[in-house]
Amino acid sequence: MSVSFGLDFGTTNSSIAWLGPDGVPQLASFPSMNGLTESYRSLLYLEMEKVAGRSTIKSYSGPVGMDRYLSAETKGRLIQSLKSFLGSKTFVSTEIFNKAFSLEELIAAILRDIKAEAEKQCGAKIGTIVLGRPVRFVSSDSDADDEFALGRLRDALKLAGFGRVVFELEPMGAAYHYESTLETDELIMIGDFGGGTSDFSLLRVGPTFRVMARRGKSLLGNEGVGLAGDAFDAKIIRNLVSPALGLGTEIRSFQKLLPVPSWVYNKLERWHHLSLLRNKDTMRMLESVRVQAVSPERIQALIDLVEADLGFQLHKAVQILKVQLSAFESATFEFDQAGVEIRAKVARSDFEGWISPELRSIEGCVDRLLTSSRIPAASVDRIFLTGGSSFVPAVRQIFESRFGVGKIQAGNEFTSVARGLALRASRI
Repeated sequence: MSVSFGLDFGTTNSSIAWLGPDGVPQLASFPSMNGLTESYRSLLYLEMEKVAGRSTIKSYSGPVGMDRYLSAETKGRLIQSLKSFLGSKTFVSTEIFNKAFSLEELIAAILRDIKAEAEKQCGAKIGTIVLGRPVRFVSSDSDADDEFALGRLRDALKLAGFGRVVFELEPMGAAYHYESTLETDELIMIGDFGGGTSDFSLLRVGPTFRVMARRGKSLLGNEGVGLAGDAFDAKIIRNLVSPALGLGTEIRSFQKLLPVPSWVYNKLERWHHLSLLRNKDTMRMLESVRVQAVSPERIQALIDLVEADLGFQLHKAVQILKVQLSAFESATFEFDQAGVEIRAKVARSDFEGWISPELRSIEGCVDRLLTSSRIPAASVDRIFLTGGSSFVPAVRQIFESRFGVGKIQAGNEFTSVARGLALRASRI
């Protein structure tokens, strides 16, 4: 027997769902060190293991991969946010333990594990899978770029053993979930904030449009921008972390003072790139910089961070700060790992100043959608926000100022897309 599933493969977290006997979406739950979770970390951890006396590369994904990484005395290779690379024509493969892995192979390893666990819990094989996709992929500037990213994702799904795949826009998945709660028709805007993209859709939903024959008339417009939570994280790292690790300091070279190379810090801002810095050439360069540095202790802290592959721990500290700043006017950033210690108080107003260019981009995207759809803000009945960045007060203010506080609705911010995609799958 096969069942149709809905899969939200996210930059940071993923979730997968199917309809239970009562017609209600049921989410797969995954074991972790802290108990069961419905959010599957979109990461891959690889390590060398002895099998029958021979060394072999083993991969672990999601919560299991995270737990193995955190408990390992000798760290393997932790890779995160692989979805962000789908639109990159320069990321073809990476070398891990002297073996080349294509991006499609790495993503397939994550998807294969999600598939196996979901089938086990459901008690049935996955037939059709409805997979969420962003309106615009990260690094995409055109429809051709999006098709390139989709092609790579299709190849990864095939490698993972999936059969029939139907792509659906991620904000549409959230719309299906929200629509299932309605008894009357509404004109809504969906705002879906992921790790790498922010996507928006205007559509009519409700009992009238649950009939698939009328579904094509419901969508009024889409807009998307290739930034979201990861871009906010990058600004925290740029303004708070990188200066403590040497950004803005100088090196002595031929009796001159030159700035420390900034490209390493650009990589550091995309925390999922951090594990890619741990290679011989980069480490040799950093050691050379340390010897010439005016502030060698800061460069040594950067070396320690890269050598210990502390991207996840750094990301976690940034996430804690963002959550606290969403609830309070100020918070303290704390990071103390492998001899790297950073502690600083941050005001919410400072954070909002750091991310002001990103906020303007999101504002512009929302306004373009209203303009292109010829829908005045006053005509929109409800704003449904989903995704972690929807909690950021400055993000919510974008919608409150245009539509009014009373129209904003949220719920199941991390799993609503998967629930909606499962509803969509059941109607195919």
